[in-house]
Amino acid sequence: MRARAMVAEATGTAFLVAAVVGSGIMGERLAGGNIAIALLANTIATGAALVALILTFGPISGAHFNPAVTLVEAWRGAIAWRYVPGYIAAQFGGAVAGVACAHLMFGEALFTASRHIRSGGGQLFSEFVATFGLLAVIRSCVWFRSSDAPYAVGAYITGAYWFTASTSFANPAVTLARALTPTFSGIRPADVPGFIAAQLCGAIAAAALFAWLIPAGAVRSELIK
Repeated sequence: MRARAMVAEATGTAFLVAAVVGSGIMGERLAGGNIAIALLANTIATGAALVALILTFGPISGAHFNPAVTLVEAWRGAIAWRYVPGYIAAQFGGAVAGVACAHLMFGEALFTASRHIRSGGGQLFSEFVATFGLLAVIRSCVWFRSSDAPYAVGAYITGAYWFTASTSFANPAVTLARALTPTFSGIRPADVPGFIAAQLCGAIAAAALFAWLIPAGAVRSELIK
């Protein structure tokens, strides 16, 4: 069962990154130099793909597609810690494969280091906020409105593209993979460690808050009084 879950995580993450990178390439090529239009195309494609992928792979693996999500789920006991390394390896491997797939579809070199600078305190704080918000949406929706979680996550990422200065990577595996594309959605390798650190801090902060908001053994009817 866990082998199937890990394959689902790898496949789902690959499609997610292919959607991010591929729509970034398509948007940039068709936007005629208008960055806002390119970002809008990138945003809509990513949000829509994320909803579809969560609906597809959620019943098999939980559709984490994100090491930060996996770590928080293990912290709260939803997944055994012994499965975490496999999940995370699948996510990183899938993310890299997703970049390769996008590049092959659009005739780009298989892998090329990005030169897209994403540095500074504002960018790092944006990643903290983006990841905090993502984990908050996931945790609350899974508890109170599990059937709506895919749509809520997709909607949040769509919005966070625009209200964060970093365009909301909010995912260590996706961040590392995007360092391998020189296209619109890339990130310079030197900026990756800071992004990942900020994302993990955001995830920890969200997990801590929701451990208090929704404590172990809580009853839904008591929480919403």
